[in-house]
Amino acid sequence: MDEDLRTRVQTEAEKHALFNAVKYESDADVGAVMGPLMGENPEFRPHGGEIPGVVGGVVADVNAMDHGERRERLGELAPDLLDELDSEDEEDEQVLSDLPNVDNYDEVRMRAAPNPNGPWHIGHARMPAVIGTYKEMYDGSFIVRFDDTDPETKRPDLDAYDAILDDIDYLGFEPDDVLRASDRLDIYYDHARELIENGGAYTCSCTGEAFSELKNSGEPCPHRDKDPETTMTEFEALVDGEYSSGEMVLRVKTDIEHKNPALRDFVAFRVIDTPHPREEAEKYRLWPMLDFQSGIDDHLTGVTHIIRGIDLQDSAKRQQFVYDYFDWEYPEVVHWGHVQIDEYGVKMSTSTIKQLIAEGELDGWDDPRAPTIKSLRRRGIRGEAIVESMVGLGTSTSNVDLAMSTVYANNRELIDDDAPRYFLVRDGVELPLSGGPDAGHPPIHPDHEERGNRTIPAGDAVLVEPSDVPQSGERVWLKGYGCVRYEDDALEYVGDDIDVVRNEGVDVIHWAPAEENVSVTMRTTEGDVAGRAEPDFGDATVDDAVQFERVGFVRVDSQDDDEAVTYFSHD
Repeated sequence: MDEDLRTRVQTEAEKHALFNAVKYESDADVGAVMGPLMGENPEFRPHGGEIPGVVGGVVADVNAMDHGERRERLGELAPDLLDELDSEDEEDEQVLSDLPNVDNYDEVRMRAAPNPNGPWHIGHARMPAVIGTYKEMYDGSFIVRFDDTDPETKRPDLDAYDAILDDIDYLGFEPDDVLRASDRLDIYYDHARELIENGGAYTCSCTGEAFSELKNSGEPCPHRDKDPETTMTEFEALVDGEYSSGEMVLRVKTDIEHKNPALRDFVAFRVIDTPHPREEAEKYRLWPMLDFQSGIDDHLTGVTHIIRGIDLQDSAKRQQFVYDYFDWEYPEVVHWGHVQIDEYGVKMSTSTIKQLIAEGELDGWDDPRAPTIKSLRRRGIRGEAIVESMVGLGTSTSNVDLAMSTVYANNRELIDDDAPRYFLVRDGVELPLSGGPDAGHPPIHPDHEERGNRTIPAGDAVLVEPSDVPQSGERVWLKGYGCVRYEDDALEYVGDDIDVVRNEGVDVIHWAPAEENVSVTMRTTEGDVAGRAEPDFGDATVDDAVQFERVGFVRVDSQDDDEAVTYFSHD
């Protein structure tokens, strides 16, 4: 790399390192700098192998400054970026828009209505995050209702009920009420009977294909004008299990000439021969369709505001027919677009994840490669970081994109101040070391001198990462130890004057002793990584969030006899 390019890289890297450090009020991170640096400067990409070393030196300089010095330097170098940070600080904290017509209700009551066919993927977190936040905004109520009335195509997973409640707890919310629709079949039957008596429903034995042709042409089903008594008799036979799947359904009578065919005489109940997996519900064979069941429950549980996908607008229109028959007032509805999440190569689908686990492509729901809440939790992502990210998307009717980098940035703010620092060397190269002190003493946390320093024995040899091995005759700075020169396949100590880093561009690298170290397996979204950590890492306990310097934050998953497993969180 020529000097002109090196200077330009240093200037751009300093700008991004300062921005990163000032924004999070912590040390800058090489990984966080590399992304925007390379994205904004594509001409740097052919030199990608050399640039991290240059960036490391710049980051070390920035991390040697205090917060005030960083702000002042950023103002000199990139005042527009400093203005951007200051304007962010001044923004109103309320991200969610006000709910409509709140004053019409004594209490805001909202519901999350999961289908318990498996643990939640990341996209599922949006609903409880937003509803839970609205509950706090309005001092309202948050209902969790398991819509588990399809024991066949969306068959409930018995473990998912508790798993979903556990995920909601992890996100930081406690439901005021928890209901299972499969416990409420008799309630739905009673309302179906009342609807029949009101002339609002009829039993239909048309085949699905025959009814579809009639519906699409706007012609009434021949069963539509049955008297309520006949319909009631056949409905009771349905309840008693005298019909098999596909033989007869109960339809809500709407407008057979409605401009939207999807709203014409929709099915309210159908027979499913497959028993429900819950023992309490396995006796039932007549099951309500979701639009009927959900509509009844929303009214009976006092729901005032519903959030649902923009693609489900027809649900409100179908349910409105039922509400009109009962003379009920429909809740307020907020429609939003889908959330799309980057980073994962796995489809955000419960059924897809189930299949990948069954095929052995994923180890389980908490595999770091799985786009699930359980995975994020095991990786050490705080529920608060997910909630903040989801709430930040608002409730737009447009589809929205969630960059996982946003979740990671939020999480970094939550854990950075408490996370102790350690060195982890991946695929270490062992190099003899001579002439220096017996040990290095990097700080436990660079922003908290009062926490003291670690002690890393140097011994006769150290481990460094392959990309950090310098060219013969060049120097590197072993962080917390001092400056060493590389010659004849060995390192020789040459001093402890930090000015060689600040003024001469000597790269700062991390290291581990060749003998006294801890074997670490780091599980990542790209696969497992083996490494060796400094001995003090053996004192970290399970669930601790720590930072492997120049690698990233991890959650400690297990510690056993100088062997540890960690889950990579983020840079």
